[in-house]
Amino acid sequence: MSTIAEAWKDIWNGDLSLVDRTVREDFVSHAAPLLGGPPRDSVGRANLHTWVSGAHEALPGLEFTVQVGPIADGDLLVLRWHATAAHPEAGPISFYGTDVLRLRDGLIAEYWANADSLWAAQQLGLVQL
Repeated sequence: MSTIAEAWKDIWNGDLSLVDRTVREDFVSHAAPLLGGPPRDSVGRANLHTWVSGAHEALPGLEFTVQVGPIADGDLLVLRWHATAAHPEAGPISFYGTDVLRLRDGLIAEYWANADSLWAAQQLGLVQL
């Protein structure tokens, strides 16, 4: 796995010390809210730090493994991942997603998240279908 892809996985596994060395200051992420709605952009390393920290606070033991990739195409890297966690009330959960990263000057500049958010929300008891 490429160094930048490994660092990205490690950031999402809670190693926030890698953010300043791996992610550009003007980093932009594009992601849809967990319970639906239009995607919202988030700008800056601090917002990424808050997002990852919050995910780990809400989902103890959150761990990501890369299942496919990284697949490189020009300045883009694509990773297919699997996440597992233990929610204090809902118990163990797992979900999948695909991350697309745009690199600039060897750092992550932009991020598109595509996750099985509905499946995660169902497991957490936030949505009943």
